[in-house]
Amino acid sequence: MPTQKNYVKPHSDGPAMTRRQILGSVIGVTITGMAVPNVAFGAGSVERVVKNGRINHSVSRWCYNSLTLDELCDAAVKMGLKSVELLNPPELATVKKHGLVCAMLFSHSLQDGLSHKENHAECLAKIRESIDAATEYGFPNVICFSGNRNGMSDDKGFENTVIALKQIIGYAEEKKVNLCIEYLNSKVNHKDYMFDRMNWGVEVCKKVGSQRMKILYDIYHAQIMEGDIIRTIRDYHEYIGHYHTGGNPGRNEIDETQELYYPAIMRAIIETGYKGYVGQEFVPTRDPLTSLAQGVKICDV
Repeated sequence: MPTQKNYVKPHSDGPAMTRRQILGSVIGVTITGMAVPNVAFGAGSVERVVKNGRINHSVSRWCYNSLTLDELCDAAVKMGLKSVELLNPPELATVKKHGLVCAMLFSHSLQDGLSHKENHAECLAKIRESIDAATEYGFPNVICFSGNRNGMSDDKGFENTVIALKQIIGYAEEKKVNLCIEYLNSKVNHKDYMFDRMNWGVEVCKKVGSQRMKILYDIYHAQIMEGDIIRTIRDYHEYIGHYHTGGNPGRNEIDETQELYYPAIMRAIIETGYKGYVGQEFVPTRDPLTSLAQGVKICDV
């Protein structure tokens, strides 16, 4: 696991991303069910793609490491996004400078998480640090992870995770910050990760018993493990504090190259009354900013 400072979320099972020259290019893309207008990236210009305002759009930093954080923030602002997310506390001043939010702060190790008591002290210290940073900047959410099983039963891991979260949830409530435990797949990307079924996370939220305890529902991961995305959103939306996108298979572009139909998923999210953020978290295989603009356009229902 990379250190917190150098964190790169290892979700993709697709090809490595490469940065391409974007000066002077004008690219038009047609996707299933809708057309994406030409998006010009010449001379440092990026066009606005957010039109409807019913989704608070965000983008995960780790997918765009070929760009500096300033470059990504500048493009996000021009496209109409509101957030660049999965940042560490020292990076927050940059997004604030651009008038953006960090909708989800990073905290502790993904593999060595809350399901094992020996990890609690380190994990809780990092969660507290991120809560403090979120409070300082007025940002809403801090991520946390169950971690891997490492031979532990899911019932015991559940018990340990609840014990840990009950030690920090009062602080999150005091600071008005949400803790979001992420649902990941253990089939393709994160072998042995414990929170790989929605019901496990829902029961954690119920047991912790706070409106500040939520789930980060990653649609890509959920599709691999259980599918039934729209029904799950409708049934469990009260426990979901944040959403991530991603094309399956491959965690690449969310267009007609993959099996999920994101316009319908976004409409289902809106119908629940959700007011939080939806983070684009796919790894581009084409020009990164063109693919980001396309993904935001698809989700801007």
